[in-house]
Amino acid sequence: MEIIISNNSDKPIYEQITTQIKNMIISGELKPGDPLPSMRFLAKELHISVITTKRAYEELERGGFIYSVVGKGSFVKSTNMELLKEEKLRLIEEYLSKAVDEAKKCSIDYEEIESILRLLYEED
Repeated sequence: MEIIISNNSDKPIYEQITTQIKNMIISGELKPGDPLPSMRFLAKELHISVITTKRAYEELERGGFIYSVVGKGSFVKSTNMELLKEEKLRLIEEYLSKAVDEAKKCSIDYEEIESILRLLYEED
């Protein structure tokens, strides 16, 4: 499992970790029952505080993405597909919002954006 953190990001490190692990679960890279690295190991690998990794894991557990077993570690939870879809839609909405903001700055209208989306969607 590869997690990349950026000290230049506006997002806190725990949130960067949480987002990347969620994306790995949503994409199927991490499957239900897969173990996550221990909090200490991940902290050491990323050169960050154990408190930071603990907060990331707590957020993931609160969100229903992982579960923890005392003395065993943390594991990917068998997640509700609707929850995963909702999370992915939220992420897409965030990206599209940024794209629309950029388009407005350049006076690109809705029809132009729609034609770009249509082209991108048809590429797959």
